[in-house]
Amino acid sequence: MSNTAPTPAKGRLGQMRQAYQITKRSDRHIGLILLLTFLVVGGAFAALGYLLFGTGVLGLIITIVFGLLTGILAVLIVFGRRAEKAAYAQVEGQRGAAAGALQMLRRGWEVKPAVAFNKNQDVVHRVVGRPGIILVGEGNPNAVRGLLSAEVKKHARVGGDEVPVTGIIVGNEEGQVRLTKLVKHINKLPKKIKPAQMTDVIYKLKALDAMRPAAPMPRGPVPTSMKGNRKAMRG
Repeated sequence: MSNTAPTPAKGRLGQMRQAYQITKRSDRHIGLILLLTFLVVGGAFAALGYLLFGTGVLGLIITIVFGLLTGILAVLIVFGRRAEKAAYAQVEGQRGAAAGALQMLRRGWEVKPAVAFNKNQDVVHRVVGRPGIILVGEGNPNAVRGLLSAEVKKHARVGGDEVPVTGIIVGNEEGQVRLTKLVKHINKLPKKIKPAQMTDVIYKLKALDAMRPAAPMPRGPVPTSMKGNRKAMRG
């Protein structure tokens, strides 16, 4: 696999074209699937429009527009889901994949990749949000568990009793969170702190980060195509 990351495309159409090309690498039938989606959904709603609005000129115009818009909407929904799934499939197992996935979190989250690491390049990433401090470990499950435990203790001292610290290990084994479900898992965590507390804890964590050496990301590119695919699908 090449270590050269694709140059980000400019403009909405360029982003969508690049997202399609990335998706087609692992989802070879994406073009046919999108075409069938457009024909089936658009055709079904066009038929419904025909029944509702009749055969007059105005009725036909409304029917055609109705069919086109619903078909395009269905294509965008299906494409968005399959593009995200394909992006996860391409980066799963790579070093830094969790960091790439965490970049898909939307507003309201403070993400800092690789706040801690070891000589084997197992890493712990940090997310701060309304649920408190979330530490995400990726790498060798046995090695990263100890690294994550140490970071949970450090961050608990910073956050105090009012700010929960949650540790997550990314992986496919029992008790771990799959990469494909990481963002959804974090978004579902219960809200425990207020926005003002979140701002305060971020400020304190910056002081903690300043006391330790900069943590390099693992060798190789950090996968970012997931974020690009999601961005291309948003209006």
